[in-house]
Amino acid sequence: MRYNVRGENIEVTPALRDYVEKKIGKLERYFQESVDADVHVNLSYYSDMESKVEVTIPMTNLVLRGEEHNGDMYAAIDLVTSKLERQIRKHKTKVNRKFREQDSAKFMFANGNPVETPTAVQTQEEDEDSMEVVRTKRFTLKPMDSEEAILQMNMLGHSFFVFTNPETNRTNVVYKRKDGKYGVIEPNE
Repeated sequence: MRYNVRGENIEVTPALRDYVEKKIGKLERYFQESVDADVHVNLSYYSDMESKVEVTIPMTNLVLRGEEHNGDMYAAIDLVTSKLERQIRKHKTKVNRKFREQDSAKFMFANGNPVETPTAVQTQEEDEDSMEVVRTKRFTLKPMDSEEAILQMNMLGHSFFVFTNPETNRTNVVYKRKDGKYGVIEPNE
């Protein structure tokens, strides 16, 4: 992994850089092959004595991203590393489950006769990380600007709102960020 460590209102000392590389480098143990990725780390320090660490690791089939706030920069780095580890384990569990399901589907019938297959034992972590869709909702997208979409979202008490941007005639999403501000997601052209 190649590291791009940037500081915002903080000097990235060699000790801080080494700590980031050591902690995030431990994530490589989850991969069978060497990871060829650029690790983008933004370290921010605010006047209210709050540190923020953002880590983005774009990979071929996966983008790992984590953000943590803490009074101590080193603690924030530890927390974001733990968050990224959980994301990797969750992804690996999902991929392994998919392969097991495909393999068990292959062996459901032998010589045209049904064969009883053993049931897979799920770990507690798999149960916690279940990604079951429990509801599907359909609705008509109304053309509106982002300000009106934010008002609609707040009126409904939701953390995001899907709408059609009348200028581009494309689907957009407004969402409330952790810092209380708002963001807009627009698709690429």
